[in-house]
Parts: sequence; C-alpha cells; structure tokens
Amino acid sequence: MPKRTSCGVIITDGSRILLGHATRSPRWDIPKGVAEPGEAFPAAAVRELEEETGLSVPETDLRALGIHLYMRDKDLALFAWTPPELPSPETLSCRSTFALPSGAVVPEFDRFGLFPWDEALTKVGKNLARILAAYTPSPRGRGLVGGGV
Repeated sequence: MPKRTSCGVIITDGSRILLGHATRSPRWDIPKGVAEPGEAFPAAAVRELEEETGLSVPETDLRALGIHLYMRDKDLALFAWTPPELPSPETLSCRSTFALPSGAVVPEFDRFGLFPWDEALTKVGKNLARILAAYTPSPRGRGLVGGGV
C-alpha cells in the first residue's frame, strides 16, 4: 500500500497556536487531512482548513514547512499560516464529519482553542508533538523557526 500524505496547517501568531478538539478523544489537533489523488498538497491543506474550521485562505498565504515522517503509513505535508490576527475559536465550525457505531454523525472537531506553544505540545498526539517540537515561535513573535525533523 503506498504511503498517504496528510496535509495540515499550523495557524499561529508566533506564540499561540489554534487547535481543534478531536470529538470523542482527549486529543487536540491541527486542521489536516489526506490529500485526494492528484490533489496538490497546498490545495489539500487549504481544503482541509476550510472543511475543519470554516476558514478560507488563499494558497499563497501558506508557508510550506516541508514533508515530515508522521506515521508508518502516512507523511505530513505541513504549512504555516500567520494571519494578522488569530481567529476567535468561538467563530469556527467544523463541517467534516464521521459516523459513530450507533450511526450518529458528529464533527471531527467539537471545539477550538488557542494555546501557548508549549501547552499545545501536551495536547496533541505524540507523532504531531514530535513534529511541532522541531519548530519554535520566532523571537520577534511572528511565525516559526526551525523544523529540522
């Protein structure tokens, strides 16, 4: 089976990061999802961002952070978006859903939050935390530095 690539977006102001809470899980996550066959990674990241948060961002506003080893069968194409002002978590909504064994359909994210970088690393899964730990907020408070994973 060929390796799949998930495409995700770090939304940050350089000191805080926006995360979505994964429904029925203790974990939080960045907006991300698998690229469809033939879909360019930036386009997949923009699509996943819109589906999972409602935020619409032009591809040109994303900064590519590279493709990282994520899981045994999946890589992560990572992008950063540093808007002039972080979106208010209360204004975001997730349209991407999944069905529970009962048949109930629920959103992938049930709420959103803004977290300091160090705290965010304790809320996400270990594979994402490993990748995010390679980045640090820039000393000037805008953007990220690092990423040598």
